[in-house]
Amino acid sequence: MTVEIVPVTDKATMKRFIRVPFMVHEHDKAWVPPLISEREEAFDPAKNELVRRSEVRFWIARRDGKDVGRISAQIDPLAQKAGGPPYGQFGALSAIDDPAVFAALFGTAEEFLRGKGIQHVQGPFTLSINEETGLLIDGFDTQPMMMMGHDPAYEAAHVEAAGYSRDTDVLAYLLDMDQPLSKSARNMLERPLASSVTMRKLNLKDYDNEIRIVVDIFNDAWSGNDGFVPMTEAETDELATRIKLLLDERLVWFAEMNGEPVAFIVTLPNINEAIRDLNGKLFPFGVVKLLWRLKVRGLKSARVPLMGVRRKLAGTVIGSALPLQLIGAIWPGVKKLGFRWVELSWILENNRPMRSILERLGAKSYKTYRIYGKTLG
Repeated sequence: MTVEIVPVTDKATMKRFIRVPFMVHEHDKAWVPPLISEREEAFDPAKNELVRRSEVRFWIARRDGKDVGRISAQIDPLAQKAGGPPYGQFGALSAIDDPAVFAALFGTAEEFLRGKGIQHVQGPFTLSINEETGLLIDGFDTQPMMMMGHDPAYEAAHVEAAGYSRDTDVLAYLLDMDQPLSKSARNMLERPLASSVTMRKLNLKDYDNEIRIVVDIFNDAWSGNDGFVPMTEAETDELATRIKLLLDERLVWFAEMNGEPVAFIVTLPNINEAIRDLNGKLFPFGVVKLLWRLKVRGLKSARVPLMGVRRKLAGTVIGSALPLQLIGAIWPGVKKLGFRWVELSWILENNRPMRSILERLGAKSYKTYRIYGKTLG
């Protein structure tokens, strides 16, 4: 059957776009259905500053009267590299195991990008490197943590058949809090701080300012990484609203040097654990279940989605020690709240210092996400 491509132009087609992965993963026990209301906000320019500032298009692949795939294409002005070729991205990729469907989706997305003068495309990013990044290529049998993607095992072959090749891999590490620490790990965590460094918890009474400090350090710490896009003030405000319900002051720490915040770590309960059986719906009973699981029963897993050290400390003894000190700072809170599993993600494959720290603590690399690239003819 011919594959028809349907552009998303209104709320009705956006609802269909959001529902495509529900069909694709219907028999995948590891997949966690996202909250439909959350996805609607993520793709809504009124709720997502990235969608407002970028050129974003969404398409649905349809065949024999059924929606069978989807893709997005986006051009973020903040992602353009000085002196580099015009750059675009694809994302939100999900489709049945059919080469014709993938070919039609990529053909449509690339035609749009070429029409805008784009010469190089990377992905998948849904919809930004600061959101869901990369295509899962290893670790299909375990459920994804919050804000991390999950893809069918067949998808990578279809991406590569469309002419995309590996740019880089990012890793997710999992720490089992029930496993005893080795002596060397305990010694690392117990190592005294430099006299100029102090650690402090999140101050919820000054919440908005604290989130701005997080983003300021984050933008500075990650600015040298390929493909990084700084978070804007509007995105900072959106982030503050989105994660406030999940924050516990025992799980967010800052390192200060001579009174200046120079590093931070943010740990969040893995909300995917609380929503996995809601089938994307909060109403009529999903809200009650979600709040009870978060606030009463508690969750067994958490994720560290944000951590950073100011670039001026890169390569220094203090800068090298701070990631470990931050992990040590959250350790008592993680144990107190009963988290069995903590994911630290994502970690660039070439970030050997961070990977070495995690592996010495006993964390295992258990998922790999691949970022692909293609030069458009």
